[in-house]
Amino acid sequence: MTQSTLKSEFELSGIGLHSGEQTRVRVLPAAVGEGRYFVRIDLPGAPIIPAKIEAVGHTALSTELAGIDAQIRTVEHLLGALAGMGADNARIEVDGPEVPLLDGSALVWVEAIAHTGLIPQASQQDSTPSFVLTEPIWVRHGDAFVAALPSAETRFSYGIDFEEQAIGNQWYSWSPEVESFATAIAPARTFGLARQVEQLRQAGLIKGGTLENALVCDRSGWLNPPLRFANEPVRHKILDLVGDLSLLGTLPKAHYLAYKASHNLHVQLAKALNSQASVVLHAS
Repeated sequence: MTQSTLKSEFELSGIGLHSGEQTRVRVLPAAVGEGRYFVRIDLPGAPIIPAKIEAVGHTALSTELAGIDAQIRTVEHLLGALAGMGADNARIEVDGPEVPLLDGSALVWVEAIAHTGLIPQASQQDSTPSFVLTEPIWVRHGDAFVAALPSAETRFSYGIDFEEQAIGNQWYSWSPEVESFATAIAPARTFGLARQVEQLRQAGLIKGGTLENALVCDRSGWLNPPLRFANEPVRHKILDLVGDLSLLGTLPKAHYLAYKASHNLHVQLAKALNSQASVVLHAS
């Protein structure tokens, strides 16, 4: 198996969704086998935070990673972009506590990756064999669930259900072999409900959220149309799922199925897959 990294670096800056702080991100090439990892260049010693499932901290309305001396929040869109575009190895330097939200999607990240381009890297000689999923893995909480099912192709299917009629019940199934991540998933923006905004702000969240970087819906409809897709909300949930599962490094071929799930459930599935892979690969 070959790996890929960026041909050269790129830099983007913007406001963090929850912190409201302006941060700058430089994404650079990394050596084969290094994976994707963050570097908090604003902190003493520039601590490294690996983009691995073992590093997951909080998962409330975003995914946060923690190293020994640092944390980095809202990593899912950038990681989803890197994984969706095929960048296995990347060094991500950030000068603050949160990855900027940009326009609320992964589109700007994807465009930067596409402009920079990727180069193949020879795989490590002693690389471990890839994990093959042979039995379904399910994670549930109430009527919400996320699962990985054995499949001959990789596919992501997601369902959401909201009181707001403009969202309602949506399902979408995406196959990377049929539609590109860049056109089918990356442009889908994060979304929120107007009835929850004040409560979230009082909880110290979404300080950087605006109608410029998130779709907002109330019972009468969208406050900031037009949508990029009729089913943009559920496509965005697939973006979040891809970003969270990218913490595994390499995804096993599977049909990933989710309904009313969250970052927490996504991460629980990733941990279950990671545990299963460790058992299988150690036994082989």
